[in-house]
Amino acid sequence: MKTSKSKGKAVPALAALEAIVGPLTIGTLLEAIRETSHQSLSAFAAKLGVSAPHLCDVEKGRRNVSIERAAKWARVLGRSETQFIKLAIQGEVDAKGLKFKVDVQAA
Repeated sequence: MKTSKSKGKAVPALAALEAIVGPLTIGTLLEAIRETSHQSLSAFAAKLGVSAPHLCDVEKGRRNVSIERAAKWARVLGRSETQFIKLAIQGEVDAKGLKFKVDVQAA
């Protein structure tokens, strides 16, 4: 995993992102990908096969993403299915108020 420097220490890239945006969710990850690729909400939503309001709800944490959709979006974006699935499952766990941290590994 790539790292970035934070106060003289090497920090995993995801931890560095969380330091900026807060706890990483599938929504914050999608928003970061969209913004760093300079795509509009509408264009990015079309790429993912959803409406702009749907994507906005996901980015803002008002809507969860199914495991299947998370995997599909990861493939469309050329990203890690494992990471997207982990965040989708974690979102469901968090929405239910359960105090568990999800870890996903490819079989």
